[in-house]
Formats: sequence, C-alpha cells, structure tokens
Amino acid sequence: MSEEQINNSTDNEKNTEDTANKLTVLSGMYQDWFLDYASYVILERAVPHVYDGLKPVQRRILHSMKQLDDGRYNKVANIIGHTMQYHPHGDTSIGDALVQLGQKDLLIDAQGNWGNILTGDSSAAPRYIEARLTKFALEVVFNPKTTFWKSSYDGRNKEPITLPVKFPLLLAQGVEGIAVGLASKILPHNFNELIDACVATLKEEDFELYPDFPTGGMIDVTRYNDGLRGGKVRVRAHIEKQDKRTLVITDVPFGETTSSVIDSIIAANDKGKIKVKKIDDNTSSKVEILVHLPNNVSPDKTIDALYAFTKCEVPISPNSCVIEEDRPRFLGVKEMLQISVYNTMELLKQELLIKKKELEEQLFLISLEKWFIENRVYKESGYENAKSTEIAIKFINTKLKEHKTKFIREATNDDLLKLLEIRMKRILKFNADKADELMVQIKGEIEEIEHNLNHLVNYTITYYKNIKLKYGKGRERKTEIRSFDNIDTATVAVANEKLYADYKEGFVGTSMKKNDLVCECSDIDDIIVFRRDGTYIISKVSEKAFFGKDIIHIDVFKRNDKRTIYNVVYKDGKGGKALVKRFAVTSVTRDKEYNLTKGTEGSKILYFSANPNGEAETIKVYLKPRPKLRKLVFEFDMKDVLIKGRNSTGNILTKNDIHKITLKEEGVSTLGGRKIWFDDVVLRLNAEGRGKLIGEFKGEDKILVVRKNGTYRLTNFDLTNHYEDDILVIEKFNPDKIWTAIHFDATQEYFYLKRFQFDDTTNEQFFISEDEGSSLLELSDDKYPQVKISFAGKHSEREPELIDAKEFIAVKSYRARGKRLTTYQTGSIKFDVPIIKEENNDIPDNNSDIGTVEDNNKNNNPDSPTQMSLEL
Repeated sequence: MSEEQINNSTDNEKNTEDTANKLTVLSGMYQDWFLDYASYVILERAVPHVYDGLKPVQRRILHSMKQLDDGRYNKVANIIGHTMQYHPHGDTSIGDALVQLGQKDLLIDAQGNWGNILTGDSSAAPRYIEARLTKFALEVVFNPKTTFWKSSYDGRNKEPITLPVKFPLLLAQGVEGIAVGLASKILPHNFNELIDACVATLKEEDFELYPDFPTGGMIDVTRYNDGLRGGKVRVRAHIEKQDKRTLVITDVPFGETTSSVIDSIIAANDKGKIKVKKIDDNTSSKVEILVHLPNNVSPDKTIDALYAFTKCEVPISPNSCVIEEDRPRFLGVKEMLQISVYNTMELLKQELLIKKKELEEQLFLISLEKWFIENRVYKESGYENAKSTEIAIKFINTKLKEHKTKFIREATNDDLLKLLEIRMKRILKFNADKADELMVQIKGEIEEIEHNLNHLVNYTITYYKNIKLKYGKGRERKTEIRSFDNIDTATVAVANEKLYADYKEGFVGTSMKKNDLVCECSDIDDIIVFRRDGTYIISKVSEKAFFGKDIIHIDVFKRNDKRTIYNVVYKDGKGGKALVKRFAVTSVTRDKEYNLTKGTEGSKILYFSANPNGEAETIKVYLKPRPKLRKLVFEFDMKDVLIKGRNSTGNILTKNDIHKITLKEEGVSTLGGRKIWFDDVVLRLNAEGRGKLIGEFKGEDKILVVRKNGTYRLTNFDLTNHYEDDILVIEKFNPDKIWTAIHFDATQEYFYLKRFQFDDTTNEQFFISEDEGSSLLELSDDKYPQVKISFAGKHSEREPELIDAKEFIAVKSYRARGKRLTTYQTGSIKFDVPIIKEENNDIPDNNSDIGTVEDNNKNNNPDSPTQMSLEL
C-alpha cells in the first residue's frame, strides 16, 4: 500500500469518529423542535397582541390593504395575493381571516356577498367580492410615523410589529384562537360602551364591561368573571309567542346559526324532549324562525324546553389570553382596556411630539428663508461671486453671525443648501406679510400642541369622545343583559314515555307494557315508590327496575314540591298502636331507602293517599271485635292532623286492632292559597319570595298583565309563564276594579281620558287605539283620580287645569275611546294627587233607629248601590 493510500485511510477513520461524536439523541431533537413549534404558533398565529388586538394574519391583511388603499374597492383575490408577501401560510388562511374581519363590520368596508353570520352561509369566491378600509380604520389603526417595523419572513419587505391602534380593538372585535397547549377566547363588547369605559379609566372612575354580540340575543353575565378563565356566560335567543300554537325565534345565540338552532330543535323533538309540529325559517337580514306547536302543547312550557334542550341557550366560557412582550398573559377585560387606554395616550403623545417637531422645522425654514430674502443676502457680492457651493454656504454663515439672528435652532449646512435652491421667481414673489401670518399661525398650533401635551389626559378624553361622535351612531347594544332562571329540565320535558308497574312482584319501568299503566312521564323524570312496609325510595325512570315487593303507590316525583301531601295510617309493629300522619316529601337522596314509620319491625301501612293540593279526606275506621269494645266503627277527618315532616311519628288514631279503613268522603285542600311573587329581573313568577308579591292564588284566580304599548291580557299563575320586559302593571286580577287611562289617539290627534274595567280574556287586547302613533301616557287605579293639564305654545299663558276624572267621564267598556281632554296645545298631561273624599257610612233612617243586619252589611260594602249613591 502506498503512503498516499495509508494517509487517505487514516483521514477516513478520523471523519468516521467525528461523525460519531456529532450524533444527537432523537428525543432531544424532538423536545427542542416541539417547543419551537409551540412558541411559533402561540406568538405568530393563534393569539392576539394586547396592544393592537390583532393576530399576525389580521395585522398583515390590514397592512397590505393600507398599501393598496387609494379610496377605491380592491378585489379580495388581489388583497390575498398582496398579503402573501408577508404571510407565509397560504391563501386559504388569509382569505378566511379577511372574511371574518369583514363580517365584524368595523375595519373593512365590504362589497358583494360576504356570507351571513346569522344563517352560516359562506361568502362568494374572492374573485367576486371587494373590500377597502373603513374611515374608522384609516383614522384609528394606521400611522407610519409611530409604527415599529421588522423584516418579513423572506427579508424582502418590512411589516409592522404591531399597528398603532388608538382604540380597544381587541375587546370590540373579540377573538378566538387555539394554539399548542393554549387557547384564547375573548368575547366582543359594545363599541360605545368601550369608549365610555376608556373615558371612565382616564377619569379614574369605576366601570363594568359585558359582552355584546352582533347576533343579538340575551346574556346572563352573573359569572362573567371579567372574562378570565373559570368564568361563564349564558346566551339565549329571544323567543316570543306569536299565538297559542306558534313561537317566533328572533335571534340566535353567539356562535350559532339558524341552521344549527333548527337542527337542535329537530333533534330534541326526535328524542321526545319537546313536541314540534313544523319549523319554518324565514331568515333574511333578520332572524325569524317559526316553531309551530301541536294542539294541547303549552307555548310557555315549550319556550323553557327550547332553552333547556336545544341551542336556543348556550354557555360560553371566555379565556382572555393575549401576547405582551413576546409572552402569553391571562388578563381580565378591565386590565386589557386599561393597557389599551394608556397605550393610546402614549401614541397620541408621540403624534403630538412629532407634529410639534414638524411645525418647529417648518417655522425655522420660513424664518430662515425670510431673513435670507429680506436682508438681500442673495444680492451681495460675496454670494454672487462665490465660485463654489462651499464658499456660498460659508458666506451665508458669516452673515448669520453678523446679524446675530436668533432662530429656534442653529442652521445646518443642509438648511443653507435649501437657501441656495430658491429660484429668483420665488424671491420676486415673496410676501413678508404672508410669511408673518403663516409664522403666527404655526406658533399658535405649536402653543396648542404644548397645551395638549400638558393636559394629555383631557386631550385623550376629547379624542375618545370625537371617535364616539363620528362612528358611534348605529352601534348601540344589541345583546340584552338579563338574569336567567335555572330551568328544571324534568319540569319542562314532554311526557314521552309511559310508566308501567307490577305492584305485587315489585318491578317498575317503561318497557313493561303487559303490566299496569301507572302514568305518563319523561325519560329524565324521577319516580317515588311506596311499599306496604312503610319504606319508600326515589329513583330515575328506567326500562325496568326492582323496588321491592308489595308496592302500594308510584308517581312522578317533583323535587321541592310542598303541596303534594301524603295522608298515612300505619301500624307501629305487630301489636302496636295505629298512628296517623300527614307529610310532604320535598327532597331526598336518589336511590336511598327511607321509612315513613318509626322503623319498628312488623310495621305496615293501613291506609295511604297522595293529595296533589294538600286535600284532607274523611276516613271510616273498622275495628276488630273484642270483649268490652262497644264502638267498632268511627270516622276520622284528616284535616285534624297537622302537616309535619316526613320523619314525624304522627298522632295516635287508636290503640285497638284495625280491621280495615275506607274512604268516607273526599276532602278539600287545607293548604289555602298559594302566594306568588313576580321577579322583574328574570321576568318570571316564583313561589320563593323573590321580587314583588302579587297575591295569594287558588283555583281559577288569574293575573292581570298590562303592557306599556296599551295592551293587556290575563294569565294563570303557572310558574312556567313567560312575560315581556315592557310590563306596566302585573297584579292579581280583580274584575270589579276601575281603571283610568290617559292616552293619545293618533287618528283623532287628541288626548283622551277613559275609565273602564278589564274584561276576563286570556287573549292580548288593546285598550287604546291600535293605529300607529297612538300611545298610552298613564294608567291609574286610584278611586278618585285627578288629571293635571299644562298648556304650551300659543296657549302657554293659560293656567294649568285640574280635572276630576270621576266627574269628567263615566265608566265604559275598555274598547271605548273615552272623552277628549282638551283642544288646546298641551305641554304635559299627567295624573295629579288623587282627590280625597269622605266616605259617609251613616245612612239616615226616619222610620227606624236600628237597621237590619242585611242593611248594615250593605252599607259597609263600598261597591253597593247605596254606598255609591252616598258618595255621589
């Protein structure tokens, strides 16, 4: 082997050793690469920056649109292509982000078919739609002088690190992004409310911010938690009753579409949760979904069921994550707004300083030019005979020192070069007075800027108010803030199953169709089962379950039901006494066995009844004969037993052995009326004492509901009833009560007064004119109301007029128009302090000193004819 071959072999061995030493463990490479990838996705793709509220793709789209902006619309395909020089992830991601920005209707003025956020329809192809920046975006988002730049991904262009946005854009638009191991979900807020909150921040005042969605609807912000992790909001669609068989959905929850809502309703109907006959989608620019109901289906109960089982109500969990100083941070809505406000104030300060510097430069150049022309420096021989630019500049410098002229800064060679470029034509047309005026104007602007810099907070407040004045119109809140009641799904679910039981063997379920039918129920109900030995258990409805032999009662269990009362007679042990008790079962642990007796071995139920409204019957007790026992049969009224807890022992019915117990007579309720309250926050009835007490109800009692639009209706006192948010009066209906109304009739163009009684009807009826423009001013139920009229216009000198309503007009039908109050021009018409009249309860009787009991009762009744005639 030659020496050269030996050297080559040695070199190869060394290269092999070096390669072996450079080997990297694969798991280590993966760990580093994954961390790099996760960081890139978080910082460069999915999470917005706290200062401008934009993801990188959104920022690059807006930057490209600004470069293309000439006031005219650009094809979206062209915008996408231009943005690709900044965004390396393809045209699809750019196009989707651009459409989403356009649908938010804030920064992009869109033209063409951009899709529909209500129906979920997609936009047309990019070659068919156009876009340009809005005036708001041009004013608020861009300023190259205050923008920091970086190189694009390929180094050929410059793109902004963040745009100098002078508005809380992040909170206005909202954002949703999913990164690696991290997600961000910030809900949109109202434009005008954000500006008000910015002003409040600068004034160091407290404020509250809650989401506002472009799709409208209602929102419960009880658990919003300032938009931080762990918070949750509930969003509902508005559902109205068009008639007894038709519901109208007028908006959709945020994040849902009419298609997804309809699909969820169909799915709930297929599962038997609700009953729907037909669904019509009439949505165009506004949502209108008609839900047609079958006969004998409660619309109020169906509304609750739609919220419980469909996407008419959805929960949304915010997660406010943003990028700040190249790190993800979890910030609350208030903190994000404060960061935006102070960033805006700093940007405005920079703009003022830049503007001041530009004005000072302009003032300096004008002053220098004026000195140069007025002192005819250009005519002096040293200037004219200068053989080079350097000599001419040196001569001008000498002249500046001779004249001892004071400028706002020293002149540089570049400034003097500009003097050399002045043409003779311009020198000849120079006007010193105009130059002085311009200098005074510039000095005034500089003084104004200095004033704004010294009062930067007030300047920022003025800036926000101007933004609201220019762009806030038409951006009022769309989502109504409400508190929602928790809907008991078992209460509103449709009875879609039938419950069967084998009482002897102890089986209960929905699949046992050969056994006895118990009742109808839903598949999410609980049932309560009582056995002969006094034990009872509550369990969920199933196809078939064993509860123990010798069942005596089965029913659907309603939690917190205090009106269903169980009347029981049981024997305490084999030779014990017979005890009687009345009790309710309101809440228990599911699938746990309870005992309504004392638990003595051998105890058993002798008599049992379940009473849905607390009825107390009369029973007949037959005793077993024994020596010296004379009375073998006696009656007992259950109302003599107090209703107590389920664990109570009960009262002794008899110490003798009982042969049998039979029902002697059905009883009546011993619970009295049910007190009902109206909660004006959630607009629902309740029996828990929340809100205003309407009254005590029983039987056929009804509730009167009067709305501000001049309509009324009567409802029952079912807790599932839904009520509107424009209620003027809600109370227990009294058919004898007389009402007085002041209303404006648009047809006659006069104000009218009427006195009437509401008829008993469950249909909504107008008691004022139905013509457009008619309105209800005031409504009173005072016994002697008094109306005060103040005059205006050409009749303003007239003294205010007081009218006794009872003397002015008699009681007529609620459909009557009433009596015109005045023909004069009025300033205001309202109810004044009611008239106080003495009630004369003593009826003179020339024939007798003492009246009959019937007469006395009649005189004490204010609605009796005698009493009425005395009042008159």
